[in-house]
Amino acid sequence: MTLWNGSFPFYPGTNACFPFDTTWAVIVSVFLSMLATFIIILPGIRGRGRLFWFLRVVMGLFVGAVVLTIQFTRDWETGWVTANTSYKSFSRALVNTDIGLHIGLAGVNITLVGNPVNQVNETINYNEHFAWSFDADYDHSYGEGLEKGLPSPILYVAEKFTTQSPCGVHRQYRISGHYASLTLWMAFCTWLISILLFSMPILLYGGYMLLLTATLMLFSLLFFFTARNTPKCPIQFGPASLKTEYGGSFWLTLATGLLCLLLGLGVIILNSVQPEKLKLVFNLDEGKGEEKVRDKSYLPAEPSSSVQDVLMVPVGELCEVTATQL
Repeated sequence: MTLWNGSFPFYPGTNACFPFDTTWAVIVSVFLSMLATFIIILPGIRGRGRLFWFLRVVMGLFVGAVVLTIQFTRDWETGWVTANTSYKSFSRALVNTDIGLHIGLAGVNITLVGNPVNQVNETINYNEHFAWSFDADYDHSYGEGLEKGLPSPILYVAEKFTTQSPCGVHRQYRISGHYASLTLWMAFCTWLISILLFSMPILLYGGYMLLLTATLMLFSLLFFFTARNTPKCPIQFGPASLKTEYGGSFWLTLATGLLCLLLGLGVIILNSVQPEKLKLVFNLDEGKGEEKVRDKSYLPAEPSSSVQDVLMVPVGELCEVTATQL
């Protein structure tokens, strides 16, 4: 970089992130709206099946929201370090900062927060995202960061994941993220199919779809696990080292996958051992008495045991007709 009008070529404002991911907020808002709608109609469910119906709705919405949300989260792998490091290129000034690395399925997110935030006459509060999805070029994003003049710690961490880096982790993370995302989309589709089968109701095949959903979610963890355990270059800031661990999205996916596995196995086992209890959970035993009464109402009337049935004709004809039973 070169000087421009006697100053360093850094863009004036910090690229601080929005307090939360808007995509994540939209997905959660949609599912919460659906849950609120089901709660409103909950009083219309009669009998003891109300509790089972509410639990099925909550479980179904929770699984769907998790499978869809974790596609866009950026905390599958996270790490933080506090270090004294240089802030700008061509400058010897040191700042005390918290440096965070957050790896998702579609890229990395690097944060830089000063301790305190205002140092060297600037506000140190950065959050930069470098994507490697199908429609994004990581090296191009890194080049734009160089042109902007991002702080040195952010560029140092981002450089570790470029295609030209000797660390060689870009390809592993990118491919693993693509396959993990693909399996999660398939898990979302199988979740939708299971909801349809349970509502029809075809309980056994709905349980099979839940098992398939759990299998796909666990496979997505396996894909990400392969990238997580590849050899990495150390990320050093003086004596301090930035190390990462599995983040919230990873553990949430694992918990939800195990939940789907237990629910699917429970449906299959109950269907083979005690199908009546399974029907009770899905409110399929209610209304049997009504159906029997309804069926009886359509049965033909029994013939009369009297020898003669007297049929009355309209009064205007003033006659009586006698019908003899054969």
